Order: sequence, then C-alpha cells, then structure tokens
Amino acid sequence: MKLFKKKSKQKIFCIGSGKTGTTSVEKALRDFGYDMGNQAQGELLINQYANRDFKAIIKFCKTADAFQDAPFCFKHTYVALDLAFPNSKFILTVRDSDEQWYQSFTKFHSKLFAGNKRIPTVEDLKNATYRYKGYVWDTRQKVFGFTEKENPYDSKKLKAYYNDHNSAVIDYFKNKNNLLVINLSDKTAYKQLCAFLNKTPLYEEFPWENKTSDIK
Repeated sequence: MKLFKKKSKQKIFCIGSGKTGTTSVEKALRDFGYDMGNQAQGELLINQYANRDFKAIIKFCKTADAFQDAPFCFKHTYVALDLAFPNSKFILTVRDSDEQWYQSFTKFHSKLFAGNKRIPTVEDLKNATYRYKGYVWDTRQKVFGFTEKENPYDSKKLKAYYNDHNSAVIDYFKNKNNLLVINLSDKTAYKQLCAFLNKTPLYEEFPWENKTSDIK
C-alpha cells in the first residue's frame, strides 16, 4: 500500500468522465513529473463518496500531486476539493457530443465486462471482478443511481449524468481561473494544457492512451 506522504498543497485534478481522454491526460501529467495518485485506491473510495465523506477523499489527496478518474470524475467531488485545496487546478475533459461519449463508454465496458458480445447486463456487472467482485455494479447504484430493474447502460440516464456533470463543473468555476475545459480531439488541446500548467510542451499533441481497440 502506498504510504501517505506530504505533498505540495497545489493539486491537479482531472475531473472529466471516463472515456474522455483522462488516461492520456494522466500520461501527460506523469511526463511533466507530477506524482499521480494510485487509481485503485481512489476507486475504492466509492463508499466514502456515496456517503459524501469527502474527508476521506481529501486525506487521500495528500498522497500525491495529481489525480484522475474515480472519485474525482463524480459529481460534487470537485467542490469539496476546490475548498480543501484552493490553489489547485482542475481539468475537465469532454468529447464532441454526449452520443460520442456514450458509444465509447459502452463499447469499452462491453469489451471489459461482456466479452465484447453485448452491452453488459446487471448480472455481468455483479460478476465482474474489477477491483472486487461487484464493484462495477456498486458504481452503477451509488454514482449513477441505477436499480436492478433498469438497463445499467440506459443512454438517456447516462447522457444526462454526463451533461449535468459537465454543466455543473463549468457553472461552478465560471468566476474562477483554475479550470481548463479541453477536448482531446482538438489538435491544440495539449498546448492548452501546457499553458494552463505553465509547462513547456514535450510533444506536439496528446499521446493517445487507453484505446478501446487495444483491449484484447
């Protein structure tokens, strides 16, 4: 287990939804020398997030310089983090449309949890062993609010979550200067990130990481 250690008070939080390029941003941050938070430990804070126990999440944020994915991409977390770490910077990654995001998200999960045969069912998610058996289903319930009687990949509900999260983030930071909204399909996105972080570019464009097509 990674020991808690004192880090800079300024943090970098990537708060975009999964399948918006967060892994590519993570690589860029690592290449800049940021110490990234342990993703597995962060994802296992699902119960604390569900109970809105942000103290536990804030404590975890003292272990590294930068963080991405769960629970940082969930609704409300960014507010607690902005208050706890007022000098920090937030990166919201987005796709061209909610439909593009939804298709990427479901295709990725189909490969991971349903053998690329279908969009996963409730049973598929309950039996998935990612992090622990049933973890993926727990997120469906505790983050997205799905019940066992619903399609856990209902497009209307997931798109609403994606859009609501993005809109709420942009609204919260509208009078602040510590949010960057980027779409990695924009060829200038990497240089936008560099300017936001006051870093010298190491390459021309973002490296493309965690492609669904790479999953075997």
